[in-house]
Amino acid sequence: MSLQLVWSNEQEQFEIGGEWIGLLENILQKAGEAEGVEDGEVALTFVDNERIHELNMEYRGIDRPTDVLSFAMNESLEDEPDIIYELEEGEELEEVPNILGDIIISVERAQEQADEYGHSLKRELGFLFVHGFLHLLGYDHQDAASEAEMMGKQEAVLAQVGLTR
Repeated sequence: MSLQLVWSNEQEQFEIGGEWIGLLENILQKAGEAEGVEDGEVALTFVDNERIHELNMEYRGIDRPTDVLSFAMNESLEDEPDIIYELEEGEELEEVPNILGDIIISVERAQEQADEYGHSLKRELGFLFVHGFLHLLGYDHQDAASEAEMMGKQEAVLAQVGLTR
């Protein structure tokens, strides 16, 4: 098993091609290696500012578009009941993928930020993707120390794939 990227494009302003997806798959592998995550599935959806604005309002109560949202699936299961499966004779248990979560990126906002920061859309999408991936693993940036830690991890992964500033 390895890390798998499942993606969809729900915006029409920017074409998302194989080169972009190949780069993001490479970023996923590098970030996974750095964090000791060997297998799992990450769902990535590309949207526009209107859609991410709706999601940001619905899930975070923030009435504006943002660049990336992450929804982790492997949060604490301490309060979850144990589920016991009984197999019928001859039935085999199917392997269920380790779904890490969903990352949603506004490509429109990513382009705005790439222009603002003076780098490519490719670099901005890579940054937002690895940022979202780290959120799926439980990283956050609520204070200066945790923000510096996340930034260092993001830049290290991006350097490995040639997306430096």
